[in-house]
Amino acid sequence: MKSKFILFTGTIIIFFLLIGIAFPGNGANAAPHAQGFVTSTPGPDGRIIYIVVEGDTCLSVALQHGMGVGQLRQFNSRLDEDCTLIIGQQLVVGLANSSGPTAGPAPTLPPPPATATPVSGTTEVCVLLFDDVNGDALRQETEFGIAGGAVSLTNLNGSYSQTLDTTSDIDPDLVEPIRSCFTDVPHGEYNVTMGIPDDYNPTMVLSSILTVKAGDRASIDFGAQSKTITSSEPTGEASGRSSALGIFGFLLLLASAGLGYYAYRANLPKSKLKGSPLDKR
Repeated sequence: MKSKFILFTGTIIIFFLLIGIAFPGNGANAAPHAQGFVTSTPGPDGRIIYIVVEGDTCLSVALQHGMGVGQLRQFNSRLDEDCTLIIGQQLVVGLANSSGPTAGPAPTLPPPPATATPVSGTTEVCVLLFDDVNGDALRQETEFGIAGGAVSLTNLNGSYSQTLDTTSDIDPDLVEPIRSCFTDVPHGEYNVTMGIPDDYNPTMVLSSILTVKAGDRASIDFGAQSKTITSSEPTGEASGRSSALGIFGFLLLLASAGLGYYAYRANLPKSKLKGSPLDKR
């Protein structure tokens, strides 16, 4: 009976010893805090999420996922300067690509390059050679076109070149000179050159660089003056000067004749002056 009591007592002691050994073992194997939850499957946006638990710090979370604190902060830009974590907070700890989850900063894609809209369509360039009567290089309402000239329009890259004759026709509805117009002109930069008739002198530079855009209508004027007008002005001035010089010369002749007669009378002998008013003195 005594041996049974001892056996029973020893069994109870051994049981409590085993329980005592079991509890410390469980405590030693337990982590200081429960492991945070990490999603094994990335979300629709490719992010791998870690849920913060008690005792987590940015350093501990970063070490658990094989990255640095700086990289963790790049994934989670809303973290404050102290990198404060809140239990239950979701942290991005990786991004998924075609080969599986990869920790690293989210790539920043450059904006798509601007696509240049190709210029299409044509334009119209109209040129007028006008009769610059007053020679001021500005067309007045009473100055109309000159026929017999030739204007050329040439693209600076050599892809277009055309020549038209000038006209003196007038639009009866608008009472405006009709211009020489180049149609279906492609967009680009052009050299415009004007050739004038032989009986005219230019009053403006007879060439110009012109940039045209598709859908627009460009217009440019060149002036020329008739040679008969320019040559008549010096003739009139010369005739006026000749008339004035003629009158002045005639007066000089009269004055010279009077002085000559006076000198002649002054040199005559007194005997020949009898009967003259001088003898009565």
